[in-house]
Amino acid sequence: MCLFIGVNQFGFGALIPVLPLYAEAFGVPASAVGLTIAVYGLARMFSAPIAGRIADGQGRRLSMAVGGAVCTLGNLWCGLASGFTEFVIARFLAGLGAGWVQAVGLIVLADISEPQQRGRMMAIYQGSFLFAVGIGPLPGGWLAQEAGLATPFMAYACASMLAGVVAWFVVEETGRVNRERSTDKRPDDASEESNGFASVPNAVSPSFLKQIKSLLGDRGFVLVCLIGMANAVVRTGGLFHIVPVLAVSKLRLGPGEVGLYLALGSVLGLLASYPTGYLADRFGRKPLIVPSALMTAASFTTFYVAPNASYFAFACALWGVAVAVNGAAPAAYAADHARPGMNAAAMSTFRMMSDVGYVIGPIVLGLVVDFFGPGVGLLSAAALIASIGMIFAFAAPESLSLQTRQNDSRRR
Repeated sequence: MCLFIGVNQFGFGALIPVLPLYAEAFGVPASAVGLTIAVYGLARMFSAPIAGRIADGQGRRLSMAVGGAVCTLGNLWCGLASGFTEFVIARFLAGLGAGWVQAVGLIVLADISEPQQRGRMMAIYQGSFLFAVGIGPLPGGWLAQEAGLATPFMAYACASMLAGVVAWFVVEETGRVNRERSTDKRPDDASEESNGFASVPNAVSPSFLKQIKSLLGDRGFVLVCLIGMANAVVRTGGLFHIVPVLAVSKLRLGPGEVGLYLALGSVLGLLASYPTGYLADRFGRKPLIVPSALMTAASFTTFYVAPNASYFAFACALWGVAVAVNGAAPAAYAADHARPGMNAAAMSTFRMMSDVGYVIGPIVLGLVVDFFGPGVGLLSAAALIASIGMIFAFAAPESLSLQTRQNDSRRR
C-alpha cells in the first residue's frame, strides 16, 4: 500500500509548483486559478463514497485499479488541454481518480490495523504519501523549466498508470479481514455498541447509507472530519495556490526553487512520521492533532512574514513536520470510530469531508487574494486551522483510550 500510494502521489506532487502557473497561462484571474484546484476536490469529494461502496461490494483491489486508470486518463487530458474550460473538465476527471485511490487506500489501512498499532501504520502510510507529494515538486519544477508546464501532467499520468498496475498485481484483497472482524463479534458485545446498531449473530449489516448516518451522529467522528476539512482548506487554498505565487512574486523564486524547498520540508516530515505515529499509539490521537493544527498555523504565518529564501525554507520545514502529524493522527482517530464491518463507510466519509475543504479552500482563499492580497489569504488560512484545532481540543473525546478500554473488557 505504501508503494501504491507513493507512486500515485509522486505524480501529484510534481504539479504543486506548476499548477497555478499553468492555469495562469490561460489568462485567468486568481479566483479562476483556484477553480482548477476546487473542481479537482469536488470530483474527489464525489468519488470517495462511491469508491467506498464499490470497495465494499466488489473488493478493494479492483476499486484501486479503477481509480488509477481514471487518474491516468484525467492527467493525460490535462497536459493536452487547449483551453481553460477543457483543462477544468480534465481536472475533474483526474480528481475522480485521485479521490478513488486515496479513499480505498485508507479503507485498506483500516482493514489491516488494530487500534493499538493503528497510529504507527497510518504514520508509515501517510509518511509515504506525504513524502511522495513533497518530493514530487522537485522533479516537477525541473520538468516545467526544461520541457514546459504541461510535462508534469504527463508524468502524473504515467505515475497513476503504474500505481494502477501495482494495485492489481501486488496489493492483496483485505475486505475479508473487515468482514471477519464483523462476524467474529460475540453476542454480548451488542450492549457495548453505540449509534443504534446492535451486533448480533447472523444480523444483516446496515446499508452503506445507514452506516454513514450512524457515523455522522458520532461527535468525535464529526469533529475529526472538521479537522480534515480545515487541513484541506489550508493545504489546497494556501500551500498549493497562494504560496507558489507569493514565492515567485515576492521572493523572486523560480518553480524549481519552490519545489526544492517544499521537497526538503517533506523529507523532515517523513523523518517525523513514524515517531508521531508511535506517540499517537502511546498517548492518544488528540495530544497530536491539536498541536499539529497550531504548528500548521505557525507555518503559514511564517510564509507570510518570510523576507527571503531562508525564512521560506524554514516555513516549508515547519509545514512538513506539521503535515506528517495531521496526516496520520486524524486518520487513525477516524478509523477508531469505525465499528466492525464499517471501515469502508467510515474512511470514505472521512475522506469525502476532507475533500469538501479541497473544494471550498481554493475558491474562498482565491477570492481573499483577489480582494485583499496573498498575505491576507495566508493569515486567513492560519487563523482557520488554529481555530478548528482549539475547538477540537475542547470538544472532541480521545478515541484511543475508549477503544482500549473496550478491548480490555472484552479480553477479560
